[in-house]
Amino acid sequence: MTNQELKDSILKIEPTAVLEEGKQYLNLAVASDKWHSLAQQLKENKELAFDYLFNLTGVDYGDTLGVVYHLESTSHHHVVVVKVSTDRQNPQIPTICDIWRTAEFHEREAFDFLGIQFINHPDLRRIFLDEEWKGYPLRKDYDSSLNQSY
Repeated sequence: MTNQELKDSILKIEPTAVLEEGKQYLNLAVASDKWHSLAQQLKENKELAFDYLFNLTGVDYGDTLGVVYHLESTSHHHVVVVKVSTDRQNPQIPTICDIWRTAEFHEREAFDFLGIQFINHPDLRRIFLDEEWKGYPLRKDYDSSLNQSY
């Protein structure tokens, strides 16, 4: 499947998605309220068959927070990078660990270090830092003096 065919297939599922060709992969931006539905279709649609989530990274863009997902179809050998942004003051993105199980721990990491709430996550709690840790150390506005006792 060419990148243009991939774009067309994705836009049929989610017309509000923004797609552009990157240097290596097709990049896709989608609103957080559309993400779970699109993710499910990306995996279940036989033409697309994105069965492998190989990376999930939380990002502080300054004005917003976001998550970048790398998906691959092991049967069709195509890759897409999905970017989902969220509000900085109340960062919420639907979980996709019910679609790709590997997302469960990656989402916990993004929660732990950036404070992104993954709606409907089955076990959203800190994974690396102590429960008493104050703040989110990968945010650009993090105040390291909050945890002087560590």
